[in-house]
Amino acid sequence: MSTEIYKLPTVADLTQDIELAYKNDALNALLSAQPPKQWVKEHPYIKQEITIDGEKKKVPYKYLPIDKTEHLLRKIFKEYRVEITGQGVAFNGVWVTVRVHFVSPVTGNWSYHDGIGASQLQTKKDTSPADLMNINNGALQMAFPNAKTIAIKDACDMFGSLFGANLNRRDVLEYKMDENIVFKKTNKEKLDGNN
Repeated sequence: MSTEIYKLPTVADLTQDIELAYKNDALNALLSAQPPKQWVKEHPYIKQEITIDGEKKKVPYKYLPIDKTEHLLRKIFKEYRVEITGQGVAFNGVWVTVRVHFVSPVTGNWSYHDGIGASQLQTKKDTSPADLMNINNGALQMAFPNAKTIAIKDACDMFGSLFGANLNRRDVLEYKMDENIVFKKTNKEKLDGNN
C-alpha cells in the first residue's frame, strides 16, 4: 500500500494561457474587494436579526444604491444591458425578474446573471392590501420600478463583494489571487524580457 499523497493540480497547472488565467484572477480579486464605505447605506425600515455572543440583536440591513451598481457596471464591464424576463403580482406586492447581460473585460464575450426583486404595494395607513380600495394611487407605478431595481442589484450580487454581495453576511472568506498563477506569470514575463 502506497503512502504517497496525491496533490491536486492548481489552475496554473491546468491552463496553457497563463495570461488569460491571470487576467481572470485579477478581475475576481477586484470583484471581491469591499465597496467604498461611503457608498454603503442602511435601510431605514428593514432590519435583520443576528446573534452576537449568544444574544439576538436587530441590526440595519445594508445595501448598495442602484446608482453605484450601475456605475460599477459601466466602469468595469463597459457594455451591459438589462432584460426584463418576467413580472407578476404576488400577495400584496409585485415581482420582477431580470437578466443582466455584460461583456467580460477579459475575454470580450457576452455573459449574464439573473436576478429577482419584489416590492410591496403601498396602502392607506393601517389597512390591508387585500381590499383593493386600500391601495394608494400610483402604487403600481412605484412598485414595479422598485422591484426591477432590486432584481438588477440581486443579479449583480453574483459579481461579488464590490457589488454588495456580502454586506449582510458575517462569515465571508477573503479572496486571494492564485499564487501559482501569479508566480507563473511573473516568471514568464522575466523569461520574455530576457529574450
